[in-house]
Amino acid sequence: MSVLKGPTRFLAVVGKEIISVIRRPGALVSMIAGPFIIMAVFGLGYVGRPQYRAILVIPPDSGLPQSAAEYQEISDDTPVEIVGVMADPAPARAALADRRADLIVIAPSDGEARFKAGQQSVLVVEYNTEDPVSAIYADTVAAQLSAEANKLLIERAVRAGTDQAAQAGIPKIPAEVIAEPTKAEAHNLAPTRPSVIAFFGPAVLALIVQHMAVTLSALSMSRERFGGIIEVLRVAPIAASAILAGKLVALLVLVGGTAGILLGLMLVLLHVPMLGDPAQVVLSLAALAVASVSLGLALSVLADSERQAVQLALLALLASVFFGGFVLDLNDFALPVRIIGNALPVTHGIQLAQDLFLRGETNQFWRLGVLAAMGLVFFAIAWLAYRRTLRATA
Repeated sequence: MSVLKGPTRFLAVVGKEIISVIRRPGALVSMIAGPFIIMAVFGLGYVGRPQYRAILVIPPDSGLPQSAAEYQEISDDTPVEIVGVMADPAPARAALADRRADLIVIAPSDGEARFKAGQQSVLVVEYNTEDPVSAIYADTVAAQLSAEANKLLIERAVRAGTDQAAQAGIPKIPAEVIAEPTKAEAHNLAPTRPSVIAFFGPAVLALIVQHMAVTLSALSMSRERFGGIIEVLRVAPIAASAILAGKLVALLVLVGGTAGILLGLMLVLLHVPMLGDPAQVVLSLAALAVASVSLGLALSVLADSERQAVQLALLALLASVFFGGFVLDLNDFALPVRIIGNALPVTHGIQLAQDLFLRGETNQFWRLGVLAAMGLVFFAIAWLAYRRTLRATA
């Protein structure tokens, strides 16, 4: 019977952890329904960036058309809606300040004359935003506007010249071809063109797996340390490694079950594609869960109260959102920040999930080894600290 003592004690810890969560069905439902509802609202509610509302400022002596209808081609070829044409920049700038317009485009008063003289003119594009991403997008739109305006000017000048050339017997080339001799046709070679919810779905799933694992494990440890249960465990005939291993298995069961339900909801209700091998997807999520539970156990030993354990879990979530590749590509950051990002399990989980879901394959299976190494390191840290805690209470 002594052979069964170790497994029995281990399974007792596993059962205790699972029962402690199942006894609170509301929390269990919120862990599953909450993230799914947020993900669904995010994906279904996202409509994309609207067209930029632009006001054109065309001086009367510029030689350019004064009617907004003349610039309809610009609205068709760029993400810009021409909402008005004015002769004076002052009211246009007032509309920009009042957020009634997103861009104003000020044409040079002597643009046609400078063009005929072989001189370059400046097309001024002004916008009003504090958002750096919107500013980059506005710069791109400004470049597109400049290209379209240049094309219109060239077409007008060439059309007059080609009419004269045709009278002299020279073959007439359409002004549109001379103004725009080449046209770009972009081809996306990715195997899928997912919607917003399909693209972010795998990343959200990875983020949920990490956050749930970190939070549950951190709270489980902190309750024992500061709720008096540690005194019982100190005298119990079970080693610290067995206790932590039991917690690890129990939490993996809970996190894995929740992740499985969310995965099914994503595939059936949100129509997120999964092109990769299901076994590889499960393996990646399992490796992420192991590393995340171990991270939560390690963070819990740093907390001096249950409240601080929750705060550390939230800090891990914030770091994962900003530095885990969820919002911005990790390569956009400086090297020290990239090191921090790669120390988070979710960074590797997001990359693996998006590759397997949306591409059907990945060349970054080395990240599974990184997640396994993280799990071992974090678990070792938690074990050393937990063993010291049990001895310190003696």
